[in-house]
Parts: sequence; C-alpha cells; structure tokens
Amino acid sequence: MNKLTSQLKVLIVDDQPLIVDELCEFLAAHGYRCLPCRSSQQAIEFFTEDDDISLVLCDLHMPGLNGIELMQALKKIAGKQRPFETILLTRCADKQDVIKALREGFADYYQIPVDLNELLEGVNRQEAVLQERQKSYQQLGHLNQKLQYLTAYIDDLYQDLHMVRRRPSTDEVHAGLRQDQETEEIPAIFNQLSPRQLEVARLVGKGQTNYQIACELGITENTVKLYVSQVLRLTHMHNRTQLALALAPGSPGSRLWMTAH
Repeated sequence: MNKLTSQLKVLIVDDQPLIVDELCEFLAAHGYRCLPCRSSQQAIEFFTEDDDISLVLCDLHMPGLNGIELMQALKKIAGKQRPFETILLTRCADKQDVIKALREGFADYYQIPVDLNELLEGVNRQEAVLQERQKSYQQLGHLNQKLQYLTAYIDDLYQDLHMVRRRPSTDEVHAGLRQDQETEEIPAIFNQLSPRQLEVARLVGKGQTNYQIACELGITENTVKLYVSQVLRLTHMHNRTQLALALAPGSPGSRLWMTAH
C-alpha cells in the first residue's frame, strides 16, 4: 500500500509536547495524517468535530481524564456507526493497568520511549483492521437498506390483503365500475383481475399517476408499479396508455380493444 495515499487520520494525545511532535513527524513522514493534541479535553473536542479521525494514540497517565477514561468517552461519542481504534502509550508498564486497558478495548500498547518502527508496524495493522471494519459497516448498511425495503413491501402486501378481505367481491367491484362509467361495459379481459388489480387499473384509466394512486389506496408507489405491471401482463397490453384508453368511458380505444379481442 502506498502510504502517501493513506486516508487514515491519527489523533495523538499526550501532555508532553515533545512526544506528540516526535510521533506526529514520524507518522506523517510515512504518509499518515496526524493531529497533535495535548490534553484529554482537547482530544474529545477534536474527535467530536472531525469524523475522519479513526485511530487514537494516547498516553495512559494524563491530567484530567486518563487514557482509559478518554477512550471510554470517545466510544460514547462514536456510537456504533463510527469505527475507530485506540493504541495505548505508557511510561510505566504496570501489568494491571495494561490488562485493564486491553479489556476496555485498546487494540495495542507501547511503552515510552516508543520504538518507532514497532509503532509503525502497529499503526499499519490497525489501518488494515479499520479498512476491513469499514467494509463490514458498508455491507451491513446495504443489507439494512434492503431489509427496510423488504419490510415496507411486506407491510404493503399485508395492507392489501386486509383491504381485499374487507372489500366487496369482484362482481360487486365490476358492478360499481360499470356504474362509475355510466353503465358502459369494460372489456371481458378485465374479469380475471383481482379487486385490487382492477381498482388500480380503474385509477390508471382515470389518468392518475402512480403517486396519486398510491395516496388514494394507502400503498407505496413501488407497489402501484407492481400492480400496473401485473395488469398489463394479464391483459396483454403494452403500456399504461393503452390500458387507460381501454378503460376510458366512451373512448374509441375501449371499443376498439373489445372489438379486436
């Protein structure tokens, strides 16, 4: 990977300016964008304002919030939709502190003074981890979107089923349609349609758009498109204009359709 094109942005937090400057200079020389920070409070502000920050290097012992408390605060800010990793820096390698930090979610730790080459390898590893996590988040987002569409479609189908059960029979619908069209008969080919299909066809015949039909029937536009497609297939018509002409009261298209079929 060419580090000159790396998109990883690193927040480096330590109350010792010399350490922050050294780490920033070293990582920047290897293609990483670095943001120097000298306190936990400033780190919280930077992390909140900049969504590009995805790796945090922080000292364990700092005034105010220590490294573990800072990481916990950043996790609350990030929530579940913003992946990031943290690396702990410590001047005293107290075993219990390190164990606690790793249990809290730190990905790795290094003792100060830091071996810069080892740190670079660690940053490289976390970059690869973050890239994989980002792919997983994107895939999950696509799946969630598909699930939302599927859920909405199923809801529409249940609503349609409920309305069909409450609606009059096909013969009654046909009778009402004939009355609406001032007793003019509809082509016999429409007798095979379900009540909902016939209702959608009737509204198409009145010149309504998919949006208007969706509003009137309380369903989505996608469901309307599905019904229109079914009607066209069952009646062997080529488009909704032909469908509208076949159902338009007193139109030549209606009589021609009935004569031809």
